[in-house]
Amino acid sequence: MSIVVTGATGHLGRLIVESLLSRGVPADQIVALGRDVSKLATLGGRGVVVKQADYNDVDSLRAAFAGADKLMFVSGSEVGQRLPQARNVVAAAKEAGVGLIVYTSIPRADTTSLKLAAEHKGTEQEIAAAGVPYVFLRNGWYIENYTPQLPTYLEHGIAGAAGDGKVSAATRADYAEAAAAVLTTDGHTNQVYELGGGPFTMTELAAEVSRQSGKEVTYTDLPVQKYTEVLVGAGLPEPVAAILADADHGVARGELYVEGNDLEKLIGRQPTPLADAVRAAL
Repeated sequence: MSIVVTGATGHLGRLIVESLLSRGVPADQIVALGRDVSKLATLGGRGVVVKQADYNDVDSLRAAFAGADKLMFVSGSEVGQRLPQARNVVAAAKEAGVGLIVYTSIPRADTTSLKLAAEHKGTEQEIAAAGVPYVFLRNGWYIENYTPQLPTYLEHGIAGAAGDGKVSAATRADYAEAAAAVLTTDGHTNQVYELGGGPFTMTELAAEVSRQSGKEVTYTDLPVQKYTEVLVGAGLPEPVAAILADADHGVARGELYVEGNDLEKLIGRQPTPLADAVRAAL
């Protein structure tokens, strides 16, 4: 068996490789892909097969997927480029005869109104149309969307456009563990999993940071346009800021609240609680 993991130089891809190793998959049966293979040197030193690949380079994808039984397709991070890149990945995977494509998507990708979801919906459609067996892991928000901002929260408080909506966030490690479970066990073909952790509001996030840090942190809710301006002021390009502000407002609309317990079922335990993640980050 050969499992190819794309985006292995990124946070989630690297954790998926680590989860596969921890589940006993032989290192030489795991292929870690990245644009800069120097970032994969430590994995190579542990026996993982390392290959260079770029979502924009179809030839590199064909070479990387050769002989693969399963493909862990970690979605790209370049907003606006995900769909054409996905077409390259799917075409190369089909040509290589890959037996299963596991794709990291977004909650309710086929019905949500989130602007960020459009490319994920298109990618799911591309995979389904290719006729290759698939699994869609519709990952909710990462708790790491918030915890790296703790220094800012402690100094300025939390700002956003999420209202009192709940977000079902989990750690990257939780989502990686779920992906590894799907890649190493049977019964998942053509399944769609809606994944998320314990839900919380931004006010509850502020209260948890306050409790653990000993410093009062508050949440300030802003109109979407105002929050977009805040993000632009923080250095984000306006189109990216607008998409992120829309996603934050999606929390207010309930679009990042995930019902059910698919994540818990896949990883065999409760997802990491917010309090634990905040404690670790602090």
